[in-house]
Amino acid sequence: NKRCRQKKNAINSFKTGGTCQAGEEMPPGVDESGANGTGPGSLMDPLEDPVPGLGTYEDFNTIDWVREKSKDRDRHREITKNSRRSTAALLHSISDAFSGWLLMLLVGLMAGALAGGIDIAAHWLTDMKEGICLDGFWFSHEHCCWKSSETTFKDRDRCPQWQTWGELITGTSEGAFSYILNYLIYIVWALFFAFLAVTLVRAFAPYACGSGIPEIKTILSGFIIRGYLGKWTLITKTVTLVLAVSSGLSLGKEGPLVHVACCCANILCHLFTKYRKNEAKRREVGLRFAYRPGLFLLMRAPSDLMCSSFLSPPQVSYYFPLKTLWRSFFAALVAAFTLRSINPFGNSRLVLFYVEFHAPWHLVELVPFIFLGIFGGLWGALFIKANIAWCRIRKTTRLGRYPIVEVLAVTAVTALVAYPNSYTRMSGAELISELFNDCSLLDSSQLCGYLQVGRRSSFSCSADRPAGPGLFTALWQLALALLFKMLITVVTFGMKVPSGLFIPSMAVGAIAGRLLGVGMEQLAYYNHDGLIFKGWCTPEADCITPGLYAMVGAAACLGGVTRMTVSLVVIMFELTGGLEYIVPLMAAAMTSKWVADAFGREGIYEAHIRLNGYPFLEPKEEFEHSSLAVDVMRPRRSDPPLAVLTQDSMTVGGALVESTRYSGFPVVVSQESPRLVGFVLRRDLLISIDNARKRQDGVVGASLVVFSEHPPAQAPDGPPPLRLRGIMDLSPFTVTDHTPMDITVDIFRKLGLRQCLVTHNGRLLGIITKKDILKHMAQIANRDPDSILFN
Repeated sequence: NKRCRQKKNAINSFKTGGTCQAGEEMPPGVDESGANGTGPGSLMDPLEDPVPGLGTYEDFNTIDWVREKSKDRDRHREITKNSRRSTAALLHSISDAFSGWLLMLLVGLMAGALAGGIDIAAHWLTDMKEGICLDGFWFSHEHCCWKSSETTFKDRDRCPQWQTWGELITGTSEGAFSYILNYLIYIVWALFFAFLAVTLVRAFAPYACGSGIPEIKTILSGFIIRGYLGKWTLITKTVTLVLAVSSGLSLGKEGPLVHVACCCANILCHLFTKYRKNEAKRREVGLRFAYRPGLFLLMRAPSDLMCSSFLSPPQVSYYFPLKTLWRSFFAALVAAFTLRSINPFGNSRLVLFYVEFHAPWHLVELVPFIFLGIFGGLWGALFIKANIAWCRIRKTTRLGRYPIVEVLAVTAVTALVAYPNSYTRMSGAELISELFNDCSLLDSSQLCGYLQVGRRSSFSCSADRPAGPGLFTALWQLALALLFKMLITVVTFGMKVPSGLFIPSMAVGAIAGRLLGVGMEQLAYYNHDGLIFKGWCTPEADCITPGLYAMVGAAACLGGVTRMTVSLVVIMFELTGGLEYIVPLMAAAMTSKWVADAFGREGIYEAHIRLNGYPFLEPKEEFEHSSLAVDVMRPRRSDPPLAVLTQDSMTVGGALVESTRYSGFPVVVSQESPRLVGFVLRRDLLISIDNARKRQDGVVGASLVVFSEHPPAQAPDGPPPLRLRGIMDLSPFTVTDHTPMDITVDIFRKLGLRQCLVTHNGRLLGIITKKDILKHMAQIANRDPDSILFN
């Protein structure tokens, strides 16, 4: 404020209000020195030297991809030309060429280290809700029992060094009092972790909540959300992600890891000039590089980077050059090496759910696999509609004003219901791993106790296990866990804490698949001589693998929610190591997508993008309408005339920039001859005039602003004109008024345009922006366009 008060006379008339308000910063180009130019009397070009802030964008604006790419080409051409003149310039050219690879090395190291730390910390805090290690409170349950000589393979989760809270306080693990004590302490820890998570997000980084993938997709398309990928967001999301997962809420840490990796890339991009000063370059190379290793950290599937780039349309970009693919793969390699060195899972493997199925699948089983795909598609469509409806209620009612109360209420309900059921009490990743296995090692009397007396399992469970109350108890608990997961995930996703959706969606599908697999196993055992099972199923051999059904169900539900296909199949068989089961996964994934698309083609992330009003043109959404550019452009018949600048008759004190809030203005020859000359951004215009005021005392409101190459003659005693042709885009994209809108939409998608001018025989008629296209598409689809975007 002191600086602003000292220099308020230097603030031009374009600054709203012209007075200093609390927290107001100095306008770009005005410094404390007050240095002036050479004085009035000559044609002035304020762009002879670099102007700070020129070419930058305001918050919640869209970048101009074409202009940014042109700037980068000019920069690269200048470096290449200078490299032939001196050794220093040659070394600078070499360092510039290898800066992308160095950036990827740093991103992989940083993101991999953070992912490993998040895994270890979340595992430790999750176990702390149930007990503590006497050898050291920093040990998780599994690590505590590793070195115990009294641990057996059957009871590998039990050792004297690990004690529950009830056992530690009462001295015994038996009895109702000990159980109630453990129950209460479990709830208290869950509420404490959730309270810390939502409080830290609210206090330090509101952008750290949610998954982050919808916003990342929008940012990669060219939208500016300042602070979303900043250092405070990274620190807060890393800490609160651990707390949110440890609280037991129905969420995962895998989705937010993409946000974490992109934050790492954005911070590291500022170390390199060519990424720091070019928004398009930062998205093309820096952030998009990080999105791919972020996907690796999300599901630990390195080959998905190659598969999703070659075989599936890029879901987060308008432009994906081949060099970005190889550098992304290199970043994923570095992240994999870093994560392998940390070894957060303790099994020397990178995959999240490694399984080994011993029985091959049969062609007849494709029918239940397709049924799982139908279930996954129905669940995905239902979840998207229910979650969007709940989030809209949160936005439009008083519920959204109390995020802490909402998080604590959902956490309390989750802990109260989850603790009595062993399948909901464990973490989502642990539950999925349990359901994927052939035979549950943690509770062999339940998931492996399906078979009748006299039948022996051929795998890790060696005792005869009769099918009795244990089977029905396990199935009943799994059914209750399925209903609970389906309901609680709807209200959990979107709260003001970091929350991923991959693990909860996979958990729902894994439970449903395991239930169906158990039913098929029992059907095959009792009807092994039937027409369907005869010849390949006998009572002495396991012909049905319930864990495979859980894996297929998880893929189906995840595909129904996210609408992934090829990438999903690759992720699933890499997660589990089950390459021979790719056909069941493909059948379930395709069925899930077809069923879900029947109720709407939007995935959960696209639905949240539309809910928040972000200007994102979905590449997969087809535009099927016969409208023309003249039907969408502004101004329309009822609107006032288009706000334009003339090339040699505008003055510094003109009211046009003051009275409007447009982000840019077309430049025409004159009001009488509206032939298009170029396009100038509002921010560049204001910064240039501010810079001219700083350098020359004679700049007044009557000073002429000239965009033409040959300015008109000036009055002898008049103020010097300002030549601002250098800030004007001389080749703005234009379409004619009769251009079909489907072609216009493709132009915006593939070139990443922020606006396009409409002409007729060279005469300017109007302008089409990305928001105009989104609003037009929403109206065609009978959607409500009254959102943040259109207000």
